[in-house]
Amino acid sequence: MDSPLRVGFIGAGNMAFGIAKGMLSGYVLPANVTVSAPSQRNFGCFQELGVAVTHSNVDLVRSSDVVFIAVKPHFVPTVLNEISQHVTQKHMIISVAAGVTITTLEGLLPAETVVLRLMPNLPCLLQERALLFSRGSQARPEDGAMLSSLLQHCGLVEEGPEAWIDVHTGLSGSGVAFVYLFAEALAEGAVKMGMPSALAHSIAAQTILGAGRLLKDSGKHPAQLRSEVCTPGGTTIFGLHALEQGGLRATTMNAVEAATDRARELGRKSAGTGDRK
Repeated sequence: MDSPLRVGFIGAGNMAFGIAKGMLSGYVLPANVTVSAPSQRNFGCFQELGVAVTHSNVDLVRSSDVVFIAVKPHFVPTVLNEISQHVTQKHMIISVAAGVTITTLEGLLPAETVVLRLMPNLPCLLQERALLFSRGSQARPEDGAMLSSLLQHCGLVEEGPEAWIDVHTGLSGSGVAFVYLFAEALAEGAVKMGMPSALAHSIAAQTILGAGRLLKDSGKHPAQLRSEVCTPGGTTIFGLHALEQGGLRATTMNAVEAATDRARELGRKSAGTGDRK
């Protein structure tokens, strides 16, 4: 059924567009969605979805029930200071800003504000996003259920403690780029062995897509699927041996750890900006 819930996005980037597109695939009407940004540069793609656009964050908050804060982390304090006096107990504020903690968000908003922190990743544009959210001190289980319902067409949606958000950033948010790097390396390996570049990149992309879908849908552990591909003395085990010699497993784990640590560092930097009203 069509929902009367009014949804606003402060920020008109890829994350906001992906979430909005997913919601409109469900039960949210375009007429109930508004996007605000200081520039109209990205307004066109939102207008093609049939949603309203504005340059006023305050007007957006006044006309919305759920507000997504989809700006870069260093803009969050400025945005929340601008809208805080217009936020009421009926509002749900959802931040997708990396590294900005729930404590910081709640410190910049009225004391009774319902706050949730959401960490998405880039494949939102294809509705294949992996999302993890955490509830603030005033958010009830039913608020989490509402958010899950709103995001159900965006991809995988899970709730967890805030301590997992930074790990999710390292795993999924940054992990997308790690996969792209691996895809590029796969294709370049094929080019080295004589395959045309365009074909190699196309096959690499399809290989990763197929492997990911099988991993998701089969419910099997990655190690089990990997072993099913290997035959004694075959090509795959020789290739895996080369990857292990190069330290792929340890390097990938180190990459997730480094990205997670950076997310935590950003969180510590933002923690001093929130003062409870």
